[in-house]
Amino acid sequence: MGYNKENSYRKEMMPMTANNRIPNRLINEKSPYLLQHAYNPVNWYSWCDEAFDKAKAEDKPVFLSIGYSTCHWCHVCD
Repeated sequence: MGYNKENSYRKEMMPMTANNRIPNRLINEKSPYLLQHAYNPVNWYSWCDEAFDKAKAEDKPVFLSIGYSTCHWCHVCD
């Protein structure tokens, strides 16, 4: 269960945690920075072609984080 490319991000497939928080796709990353955002209620992508292809296909801008770990909005999401 959980995130996979065929099903994209589907909350109904995501396992709940002890705190009833649903992980996003970053739960599969190795970076400590990305992992600290794995429970934000945002459909985050790591740096990958899939993210840029999706943005282009949907004609949406890319919100790029440069790794500032005290990002205000990420902590608001928690």
